[in-house]
Amino acid sequence: MKRAAKGEGFIIARAGKPLVKVMPLDACDVSVPRRLGLLVGEIAVPDDFDRMGHDEIERQFGVRRAVTARAP
Repeated sequence: MKRAAKGEGFIIARAGKPLVKVMPLDACDVSVPRRLGLLVGEIAVPDDFDRMGHDEIERQFGVRRAVTARAP
C-alpha cells in the first residue's frame, strides 16, 4: 500500500491471472513504444480522400449533399 501511495504501479490478479494494471496517471507506458512514421513512403492518401465513394453512396442511398460555392 505504501509503495502504491508513492506512485508505484501494480497489477491486480485473480487465480494467478493478471487482470488489471494500475499505475499513476502521469506515468508513461513504455511497454508499447510509439512508432511515428511507421509507413512513411509505403502508403499515400489521395487528395480526394474526403470524397472517395461519394458517387456510390449517392447511388445506394439516393441522398445528395448540398453543394456550396467556395469563395475565390
